[in-house]
Amino acid sequence: MVCEKCNKRPATVHVTKILNDKKTELYLCEQCAKQSEQIPFETSFSINNFLTGILDSIQDSAIKVDYIKTTKCDHCGMTYGKFKQLGRLGCVQCYHAFEEKLTTLIKRIQGNESHIGKIPKRAGGSIRIRNEIKELKSRLDKAIKTEAFEEAVVLRDKIRERENQLNGNNEEVM
Repeated sequence: MVCEKCNKRPATVHVTKILNDKKTELYLCEQCAKQSEQIPFETSFSINNFLTGILDSIQDSAIKVDYIKTTKCDHCGMTYGKFKQLGRLGCVQCYHAFEEKLTTLIKRIQGNESHIGKIPKRAGGSIRIRNEIKELKSRLDKAIKTEAFEEAVVLRDKIRERENQLNGNNEEVM
């Protein structure tokens, strides 16, 4: 695609603007994007700025400022403010010191707190079944705690079915 402003260079910047439910898109080359006053264009993208932006949007400023000033790793002395500035933690203990904020950040970036990883299609049948059993057991515990016994029975039966598949009693694997 060619730059919509100069019609010479390839467009490398895509700007989407939504104003009053009206969406406009603009495709520009890097030079035209830098010259445009409407676009806040930074030439040096850093992961630190990206993470800081996400961290800053998580909670209101009063809580943020207090957390930044008071939270510190007891092991290495890293402050939360320093972490935001550097974009990396000082030691393993920092994960525990900043757990509240990191958990929210990781959920926001990955969509989940823990890394599940990819499963190979050919050899991953049993892994997928084990993961499904784990998820079903978690749902079963929640159903029992909330006294949703009809749902618990269905989940129990699904767990048994998946365990039979895993043990080779049933050839049908999803």
